[in-house]
Amino acid sequence: MIPISRRIAAISESATIKVDRRAKELTAQGRSIISFGTGEPDFATPEHIVDAAVAAARDPRNHHYSAPSGLPELRAAIAEKTQRDSGLDIDPSQVIVTNGGKQAVFEAFATVLDDGDEVLLPAPYWTTYPESIALAGGTAVEVFAGADQGYKVTVAQLEAATTKRTRGLVFVSPSNPTGAVYTEQETRDIGEWALAHGLWVLADEIYQDLTYDGVRAPSIVSVVPELASSTLLANGVAKTYAMTGWRVGWLVAPPAIASAAANLQSHLCSNVSNVAQHAALAALTGPQDAAHDMHEAFARRRAVILEQLRAVEGLHVPTPDGAFYVYADVRALLSAERGEGMPTTSLELADDLLEHAGVAAVPGEAFGKSGYLRFSYALGDDDIREGIKRVRSFVDSRSPGDLSRT
Repeated sequence: MIPISRRIAAISESATIKVDRRAKELTAQGRSIISFGTGEPDFATPEHIVDAAVAAARDPRNHHYSAPSGLPELRAAIAEKTQRDSGLDIDPSQVIVTNGGKQAVFEAFATVLDDGDEVLLPAPYWTTYPESIALAGGTAVEVFAGADQGYKVTVAQLEAATTKRTRGLVFVSPSNPTGAVYTEQETRDIGEWALAHGLWVLADEIYQDLTYDGVRAPSIVSVVPELASSTLLANGVAKTYAMTGWRVGWLVAPPAIASAAANLQSHLCSNVSNVAQHAALAALTGPQDAAHDMHEAFARRRAVILEQLRAVEGLHVPTPDGAFYVYADVRALLSAERGEGMPTTSLELADDLLEHAGVAAVPGEAFGKSGYLRFSYALGDDDIREGIKRVRSFVDSRSPGDLSRT
């Protein structure tokens, strides 16, 4: 047999996709499964976006190759959004349109990392970051912040994790998986620290439009403008516009980095689908009413799931200020003293919830450390209530006695 390369063999499967696949398998077997697993809005893509794609599909100009970096009109629209929402004035030539946000993240690391470079990775983190860093030859250095810190790392923690091989920092606000949002002062402190250490920053802003209760998620380049020459921004239309399946993201980078990433993309995939690019253009430049309505629905669902989860004894549930996830601290449920009925890791707990309660959630092991469960609230209100009711029934049946919430 032809051996698999060590670098590819070392990649772990996406835990969120794994959970979703198992949930769908059980559903296909006739089981009633409520999935809080994937970060995917349950809404249809707004109609005007679909109409733009249909029109684009009928236009013969879109039946051929286009520029690897993206359609000029879409890159211009992304530059306008970046100025408006991230406070960064860029030329459209600094935009690389990618096949979803994952490709933007992969290309960012592939472009700036050399073998052995270390990247500070605040945890809990999205599952794709460490794998993309490793594929680029780098090493992810985890910096963990638990529920007691609101899942937000401090400058002191970053400083303690820094070595002579540290080259970069991943900064994500709002966060997947926690929904945590760094304040302007927290963002400034981290940005100024990164600037002083000469680090480049990858800022993933895919959830920047999804914040609640008047909270803002300031871009790190808007509060520390001097970082503009050493910051790469990843973003896309998937979350705000319910376009996960359309696969359109982008990378914004300093000119030299953007040119190198464009060269990589020219060999990697040529151009992103022209039809999908026209759909993304309609999303960014067209009516925003549907996006606003989806945002309001997420805000309502957030209130529902927080109320429901906080009624489950033994869970500690910080309030997420952004994205559409709740990251529950379940460590009080995992004590071996609870007897044979309760698991001792969040991975075991997630497996038991899926197999015995019909509820899919993603365990903390997927995001860096055991003891937590991620629940997406990008699903209907009734499903949220029924799903958490099942969680509560499962916990009540398996863990007699008082459970500490600390």
